[in-house]
Amino acid sequence: MPLVTRNIEPRHLCRQTLPSVQSELECVTNITLANVIRQLGSLSKSAEDIFGELFTQANTFASRVNILVERVDRLQVKVTQLDPKEEEVSLQGINTRKAFKSSTTQDQKLFDRDSLPVPVLETYSSCNAPPPLNMLSPYRDDGKEALKFYTDPSYFFDLWREKMLQDTKDIMKEKRKHRVRKGGIGSGKC
Repeated sequence: MPLVTRNIEPRHLCRQTLPSVQSELECVTNITLANVIRQLGSLSKSAEDIFGELFTQANTFASRVNILVERVDRLQVKVTQLDPKEEEVSLQGINTRKAFKSSTTQDQKLFDRDSLPVPVLETYSSCNAPPPLNMLSPYRDDGKEALKFYTDPSYFFDLWREKMLQDTKDIMKEKRKHRVRKGGIGSGKC
């Protein structure tokens, strides 16, 4: 199911019940015109959001490019200062130098509330709260929370964790089978 980040409202311009008026055609025209204006306002808000995100991404990209340009300039100066005729590097000298280490950082918490785009956060905040099913938890015989049957934010994490544990168990079983086969063949038993 795709996640809709922006909704343009109202979707239906003419679908409304008409009040009892003399000129129905004029009433439908006015309602439609008002809804078109509302839709244009919603569209302009979404466009402003999109261009704001593009501006932020462009600034991030520009700062990364500037950092790369500075690095290239520093390397260019170092390369022009090197004279291959004067400095001979032995194989042992190459092996003793430390290896290149990247300074990139790993992103964490990509799906955190703080990292949600503003339109998704607005949609999330406009949702209704779940019903108070936790009030029924004391009456359950199995001791489970009643709200977990309606909504469970940790469901997908638990599902992933179970799959990882099962995969680990399967790998361990395969290793044991492989060891038993090796031990059975090489032990000289008939």
